[in-house]
Amino acid sequence: MSETTGTGLPGSPTALFDHALRLHRLAPGEPLARDGEPYPDNGLHRGGQGPKAPRDRQSAGKDAALILDAHFARAVAPPSELADAFHDVYVPIHHNAHIAAAAERADRERVRQTGRWLVRHGTDRCSVTMGLALVAAVGTADDIPLIQTIGLLSNHFGPLAAHAFERQPGGVEALLWLGERVTGWGRVYVVEALCRLDDPMARSWLLRRACDGDYLNGYFAGKVATVGKLHEALADLGTDGEMVDHVGRLLHLMSDCSGMGLTLGHYPHSGAVLEAHARHVGSLSPTIERYFTVALLAQHLTAKSPHAAGCTAEQQEALRVTYLEVLDREQWTKTARAGLAAADSRMQWLADHRAPQLRLHAFPDREPDAEE
Repeated sequence: MSETTGTGLPGSPTALFDHALRLHRLAPGEPLARDGEPYPDNGLHRGGQGPKAPRDRQSAGKDAALILDAHFARAVAPPSELADAFHDVYVPIHHNAHIAAAAERADRERVRQTGRWLVRHGTDRCSVTMGLALVAAVGTADDIPLIQTIGLLSNHFGPLAAHAFERQPGGVEALLWLGERVTGWGRVYVVEALCRLDDPMARSWLLRRACDGDYLNGYFAGKVATVGKLHEALADLGTDGEMVDHVGRLLHLMSDCSGMGLTLGHYPHSGAVLEAHARHVGSLSPTIERYFTVALLAQHLTAKSPHAAGCTAEQQEALRVTYLEVLDREQWTKTARAGLAAADSRMQWLADHRAPQLRLHAFPDREPDAEE
């Protein structure tokens, strides 16, 4: 193992939990850089090495469950005997009925202690995944800090961490804590769990913080708008700049997430939300992110049909005019040009990909591409 990624003795394997904890302490309020990768066991799993999921999805997890049954059948078998027991069998990273059933067949406290040991001391992601599955099946609120820490390695452990929190008292608070500290697929797992719980305590966070700008947010943007009852919270936009920005992200994501999640064309409140956003975003000072979001919405309203925007033809034209008026204000234009001069990737993308009929003062006119 690399000595630069671990916290154990030189030459000794590093527990994945210790790896996550060390990185978390470097930036306690932020996601781990690169989701904590490479993990200490990366040499054993590089290039997708290891057993693959069986073609018969219904049998996934059966081999791992048999190992658990044999272990728990021996009254004196310590958890450490499972440290390397799962590397050669397929261990699902999501909740699995076979593994959960094996956990239910054994003594509950023994299962919990075994799971805790594997999560805390496991040096291979296969055994740590199994430990997390056991804790998710029989854990208590006392296990929340343990689950949160390993859940920071969210691309691999996020699904089971989110599942565990869905089952426990205090799970909403735990999910919100984790949601502030994960990105990519990990954020998808956490936000979708919060949407399934549909707890009023989470709605403010969902409407202000759920989307971090990653394209994977498209999987849950429509769920956030629906579960968060966005259409009932539009009055807050007048005094809440953070919410205006987040609503802009939601609308942008829903305008271009076909095949991933709910689109504007199928969201029943698109017209009202777009009108509220257009009405309030112009009262804010310009930023590159705001310019980018408004320009993408203006492009969508310019290039797509009213049905695709989820509004009437009259609404579509009025919204397009309102957004363009904001974008062509002197300060907004200066902000966009400054971003372009600084080689900001968003402004460069707009300069290269905006619809030919979308003319903005911030960018020189261009001839339509041949394919357009």
